[in-house]
Amino acid sequence: MKYFSKLILAVTVMGIIFSACNKIDNLTKVDPIPVYQLGVSPVLSGSVNTIAPIAADSNKTAVTFSWTYPKYSTDSASTKYVLQIDSAGRNFSKAVSKTITGGLSTSYLAKEINTILLGMGFAYNVQYNVDVRVLSSYANNNEQYKSNTLTLKMTPYVTPPKVVPPTSNTLFLVGSATASGWNNPVATPAQKFTRLDSVTYEGTFYLNGKGEYLMLPVNGDWAHKFSVADKSVTGLNGGGSFGYDLNDNFPGPIATGSYKIRVDFQRGLFTVTTVKQYGLLFVPGDYQGWDPGTAPSLGSPTDNGAFESYINFPVGGTFEFKFTNVPTWSGTAYGDGGGGTLSTSGGNLKVPSAGYYKVNGNTANNTWSATKTAWSMIGSFPASGWNNDVDMTYDAGNKYWTGTITTIAGDEFKFRANHDWGLNYGDIGADGSLEPGGDNLKITPGTHVITLFLNNSGYYTYRIQ
Repeated sequence: MKYFSKLILAVTVMGIIFSACNKIDNLTKVDPIPVYQLGVSPVLSGSVNTIAPIAADSNKTAVTFSWTYPKYSTDSASTKYVLQIDSAGRNFSKAVSKTITGGLSTSYLAKEINTILLGMGFAYNVQYNVDVRVLSSYANNNEQYKSNTLTLKMTPYVTPPKVVPPTSNTLFLVGSATASGWNNPVATPAQKFTRLDSVTYEGTFYLNGKGEYLMLPVNGDWAHKFSVADKSVTGLNGGGSFGYDLNDNFPGPIATGSYKIRVDFQRGLFTVTTVKQYGLLFVPGDYQGWDPGTAPSLGSPTDNGAFESYINFPVGGTFEFKFTNVPTWSGTAYGDGGGGTLSTSGGNLKVPSAGYYKVNGNTANNTWSATKTAWSMIGSFPASGWNNDVDMTYDAGNKYWTGTITTIAGDEFKFRANHDWGLNYGDIGADGSLEPGGDNLKITPGTHVITLFLNNSGYYTYRIQ
């Protein structure tokens, strides 16, 4: 019995041991990792090769793109596709993308394609080559494949503009920010926009800081204008929305300088971009109440410390003044250092008598000068023959010089001071701005009123009527 009991005990123990070994084997057993086949690049196709809809078809389907399944080993419903459209040859560096999940095709309305093309800067009614491809991947962007690239010919169409462009096909700038002020007609070509296309105008203009302006479809006509709804909108002096005959003037830039204004009637937007800012030197004096904040200024187009402009000193004052580098007395004030020099501790600067002076100030070498001027025109026109000057008259209220000449075919003329060639102005490039010793001004036959604007900070222009 003892022997039998021991035998049963031994068998039981062995059973437990074998059972434990089986459990351990089951616990340590690892199922094989599944192996999935890699996918392949999808093949893209389009329903058309050329897209050139008209505005009336804007809500119709312009194109449908389809692609093959890239043979991923997972559920196709979660596969991610990104269709890319870009101007041909850019390798999709600026592509417009559309994401599709699970589908094998997508369509675009004509207006959607048109928006994409215009966003790329394409011109209306001009055909362009456009590349299209599709990228496939898992939902987490893993295992991405690129399709073949299709190149389609696409032509954007003109949509009704948000603001109706001028039927005159012309656009002019007027206002206190401009070189000729609120005088209308304005100085041309200095204040005339260039028409780039049927809905886009652009121009580079001299603008006085903190002024305002309007855009006129017809020069000399106040009946209609392009303007803004509220000039107090923050940042509007750099661009924004505009419209036809709205309530407010455009706010000009804060600083005086040269600015490019682009007017987009299609979108109803304008932009103002700085070309260069002028350095300014303010000229407070007895003639204007010693107020730097309202004083005229000398301008430095290259901001190199050399400033100039024209200032009228009326009868009845002391003809004394100073230069300040800011429009307050809190900055640096320059007075007379003697012998044509400037000094920050000197007395007032002074001209000897009333009159219209060309004033120069140089804070780089601390010099200044003032030359009294009276202006005239000389040229090939009959009353002059390049020998006789036709004098101009100064209008103190409007701050400009005017004169009348009668011309014949082929005539040219220039402006000069004091009946002398030492100081004369012409127009290099016929852009409306005047330069010392510049090219002769061409003029059509007839009797013309000529206006000379010298009151701006280092920028001079003219008007021929």
